[in-house]
Amino acid sequence: MTLITETDERVLNLQDRCDSCGAQAFVMVKLLNGNLMFCGHHYSKHSDKLNSQSYEIVDEREYIDK
Repeated sequence: MTLITETDERVLNLQDRCDSCGAQAFVMVKLLNGNLMFCGHHYSKHSDKLNSQSYEIVDEREYIDK
């Protein structure tokens, strides 16, 4: 089961970058072997597979354009 975490405090910052394209990361996927970071677009594109392989997802897409 994957835990999707939405917090009031930001975990990701401007220096965190998408592992696919280098854009600002808004989602961190925690896997057993490490973490992956994604922009909103690439997380949405791969979310089905990522959700099944992760143990926690920090989703801060609500902060896009804020």
